[in-house]
Amino acid sequence: MKPIATTKMSSKGQVVIPEGIRQQLGLDSGTQFVVVGRRDVIILKTISAPSMKDFDGLIKQARKQAKAAGLKPSDIADSVTRVRKTK
Repeated sequence: MKPIATTKMSSKGQVVIPEGIRQQLGLDSGTQFVVVGRRDVIILKTISAPSMKDFDGLIKQARKQAKAAGLKPSDIADSVTRVRKTK
């Protein structure tokens, strides 16, 4: 399988990722990407939701940082209430 292929953009701005590359990378319909463009280079990076284990780690880290910053659960609830009132 070739790691390089050509494609073109449609009038709607859509770009087809060639089949061989989709298969090589295991890309399915609905795969989401972050798109970065600079000068004449475009980078597509797949994004996916974290696993539950990773998510638990992120929550623990966020709680630790909030505690170190002196935040209390009531501070979060107050902030949410204030934001909801502005909408």
